[in-house]
Amino acid sequence: MVTETTPASSRPVTSSEAPSGSKIVLGQNQYGKAEVRVVRVSRDTERHSIEDLNVSSQLHGDFLSAHTEGNNEHVVATDTQKNTIYAFARERVGSPEEFLLRLADHFTGEFDWVSGGRWEAEQYGWQRIEDHDHSFVRDNREVRTAVVVADGDRRTVVSGVQDLTVLKTTQSGFEGYPKDRYTTLAETNDRIMSTDVKARWRFADGAEVDYNAVYDDVTSILLAKFGEKYSSALQQTMFDMGKAVLEAHPEIAEIKLSLPNNHHFVIDLSFCGLDNPNVVFHADDRPYGFIEATVRREDSDDASAVWELIPGFC
Repeated sequence: MVTETTPASSRPVTSSEAPSGSKIVLGQNQYGKAEVRVVRVSRDTERHSIEDLNVSSQLHGDFLSAHTEGNNEHVVATDTQKNTIYAFARERVGSPEEFLLRLADHFTGEFDWVSGGRWEAEQYGWQRIEDHDHSFVRDNREVRTAVVVADGDRRTVVSGVQDLTVLKTTQSGFEGYPKDRYTTLAETNDRIMSTDVKARWRFADGAEVDYNAVYDDVTSILLAKFGEKYSSALQQTMFDMGKAVLEAHPEIAEIKLSLPNNHHFVIDLSFCGLDNPNVVFHADDRPYGFIEATVRREDSDDASAVWELIPGFC
């Protein structure tokens, strides 16, 4: 217990004694179970199929007393959230977006004090081995992603792709940039351009969507536009990729892209008397250029609160 003889500088600081003079309160918070690994095998016929997901659940709502008083009466155990994910997968998965929407509806409908949340999934692909009915090989070309953010009755769906590594051996350059005493990079109109595509696209509210079909088409558009024409900079290619997605899909309000520039440097072979006409390169993993952008419809609604919950994009 603090006595009157204790120096003020050494006393515990209460909410009323905060240096700013303001009361200390609980701010934005969420909790849940992260990275629940779910593999569902469909055995309806002798020809099996696999759905492989990594699912995270985060709840928003009235959890004040849990933080300030240690009262757990509103705390839906993270273990319960994990078990719910498995139980829902027993019924079906479908597209990861639809699966997350079902989870959002369940948690906000089952518990009155849960006002919303964030549900996220990564989906990993598997291919059949020689068209075998029940043998598969992991497809490491890309990782499909999905996020559902619930706020009351509103549902915002953000689909995406990551780890989609692409490269073109020519039709890329970098010229006309400002130079100062620290610039050593030489201009070029013929270089390797490579990146690991990470993209997220947000659907307009209320859009009727076949999420699997849209995912397949969007990834196809991103790949086609990457290699379609001469690139003066990765920024130009990024905008072209995003613009093409929006032109093809009116149900998508905006797309965010995050592209590292995976540098490939021509090796100087003059030390052994050889030329190197852009055939031998050193693939440099770091440091790397890092380019991010949002391509959006001018009249699209503000979704900044949603994007704050999806880290890694400007």
